Amino acid sequence: MSVDRVVAALELPAPTRVDQRVPKKLLTEQAAATAADKRQIQDGVAEIQWLASLKPHLVGVPVFKDEHREYLEIAVLSLVLKSGAKAARLVELLHRAVPYPMLLITQSDAGLSLSLAHLRAAQNERDKVVLDGAVHSVALDLEANAAAPLEALSLSRQRRDDLRSLYESWIHTLQAFGIAREIGHFRLSDSPEQAAQRHEAANRVRELKQQLAQRRAEAGKEKQLPRQVALNAEIKRLQAEIQHHTARMLGEANHD
Repeated sequence: MSVDRVVAALELPAPTRVDQRVPKKLLTEQAAATAADKRQIQDGVAEIQWLASLKPHLVGVPVFKDEHREYLEIAVLSLVLKSGAKAARLVELLHRAVPYPMLLITQSDAGLSLSLAHLRAAQNERDKVVLDGAVHSVALDLEANAAAPLEALSLSRQRRDDLRSLYESWIHTLQAFGIAREIGHFRLSDSPEQAAQRHEAANRVRELKQQLAQRRAEAGKEKQLPRQVALNAEIKRLQAEIQHHTARMLGEANHD
């Protein structure tokens, strides 16, 4: 897997390409609020490239504006990290630093990942933007798991009502990649509402699997029979709940 392969899968119009290096000092100036962040940027970032800018007249998709948000363009960047870098923090810092919603391709020790994050206007600083919710990120280990086809990322396959709906469509595709790793096959959601339900179910399944592993470990060590019975009952309950939410991830209507 390479950055070039992901970019090719996006099928971006040629006029959108920028392909310019971004100096690390700009990230430091725009996003590093602490000395620790500055050190992470200096020691962890190898290269930042601004690959493309998706502007309305270049992609045929109108802007979106409301009281708190502006989607005037979508930026596509790549981030190459040095060995040992704290990827999650540096990805978040870059999303904070760029004043446009961004599709970020990150190359690190763990391989390639893709991330997106909504932005909104800062409440106390008129010209500043902040993250609007979590950074959505997924590892692109497609050689190991072919269930999530890169072709689903193509610009032509996303919603085109406006730039916000286009960006949200990419987030839903990213979430479907994550769900594919849980259920073994890739399927896009039928609607934004179903995408939200499936994403919620996927997060719940991950939490439940952690709890299940803990209960099994406890049951394996427990010597008291009453406690063993209680733990086994809890294990069965967790398994049933995992099955329920897995059905929601599959998009089965009677489990929504």
